[in-house]
Amino acid sequence: MKKIEIYTGDNCYFCDSAKKLFNKKNYLYNEINVSSDKLLRDSMVKRANGKRTVPQIFINDIHIGGCNELHNLDRENKLDKMLNTRDLDDQF
Repeated sequence: MKKIEIYTGDNCYFCDSAKKLFNKKNYLYNEINVSSDKLLRDSMVKRANGKRTVPQIFINDIHIGGCNELHNLDRENKLDKMLNTRDLDDQF
């Protein structure tokens, strides 16, 4: 199984939507809430190439973007393939 990390914030509709999609598909993820931790937020911004909005989603340390990008991957039938293949680099 691929490692999924999702940086989130409090009361965030887009974060909830992304988590709901992962839950619906039974994919386990590590949630990192950056709402009250400046160091975690700074780490997210650095990893996400300057993006400051939440959620920011990483699969096997590869930044895939936010909620819209996640749902686009799912609509294009790429998310399941990405999470079930051996080599994630082949997906990008």
